[in-house]
Amino acid sequence: MARDRQRAVLVLTNSYDATADVVLRVLAERRVPVVRVDPGVDLHNGASLAARYLAGGQRGTLTTTSRTLDLDRVRSVWYRRPSMYEAPAGMDGQDAAFARAEAYWGVGGIIAALPGAHFVNHPWHNRAAEHKPAQLHAAILSGFSVPETVITTDPEQARAFCAGRPHGAVYKPLWNTPYRDGDGKAVQAWVSEVKPEEITDAVAACPHLFQAKIPKAFDVRLTAVGDRLFAARVDSPDLDWRRRQDLLTCTPLPVPDEIAGAVARYLAAFQLVFGAFDFAVTGDGQWWFLECNPNGQWAFLPEAMTDAIAHALADRLRKGPTA
Repeated sequence: MARDRQRAVLVLTNSYDATADVVLRVLAERRVPVVRVDPGVDLHNGASLAARYLAGGQRGTLTTTSRTLDLDRVRSVWYRRPSMYEAPAGMDGQDAAFARAEAYWGVGGIIAALPGAHFVNHPWHNRAAEHKPAQLHAAILSGFSVPETVITTDPEQARAFCAGRPHGAVYKPLWNTPYRDGDGKAVQAWVSEVKPEEITDAVAACPHLFQAKIPKAFDVRLTAVGDRLFAARVDSPDLDWRRRQDLLTCTPLPVPDEIAGAVARYLAAFQLVFGAFDFAVTGDGQWWFLECNPNGQWAFLPEAMTDAIAHALADRLRKGPTA
């Protein structure tokens, strides 16, 4: 079994992540050592992790089926899309719940404390930046134009807000929670236009986000890798362009200076290296911030943009703490 003495890039993602493959090919071309692991799954399938805490701090090893990596020699961590932590096969009930929790707090804590590693992004920063209320607050402070928004459990407030928006209002979920209908079919809650009379008292069951509808001319997906920005105009027949991505048209778009400045301030607020920003752009050229996914997708963009983003990420991961 090989032991990596060079400072390696640790990639944490699931085995089906084709987006990660694009960056890994670039790193392989540059002969950068990479260890790819999905801790929620692989630690029950031949991989192991051990950490020790001595006078010098955290030390330990991550062993996969092909190599052993010293935890204090990790150059960078790309926290991409690892699976949820699972219990070993055959374990269920309270034992399984205990094992999943211990894995989350134990393995997650070890990874988050890797000494001297450069994170893209640190998992704790990702988690903080995934909360939509925090996103909206940070966006306003960063200088973005943000649509009027209400998050409420009060049906009357929701109806009054939606009735008072001149271009109408939309509903969007606060989190993409897995949901299935009565037949067991997976259901996705897309951003949807909502009228006041459609809002029922069921709003009281949990917080709901309602937002002023922007009379957009087109959407923008802006992918930020540090100070390198890649913006694409997105034309779609749908209010939520993610709904039918086969109908998208994406073309490169220059980033206005004021947007670039606001992006830098936003990333700094959450201590992020990477962010996938979504904007609605009106006919007069105004960019309206909708959200920022700290771990969003980008490999659906035109090939030249996808390649450029992959190289930008590879640059960050290769440089490590000096990036």
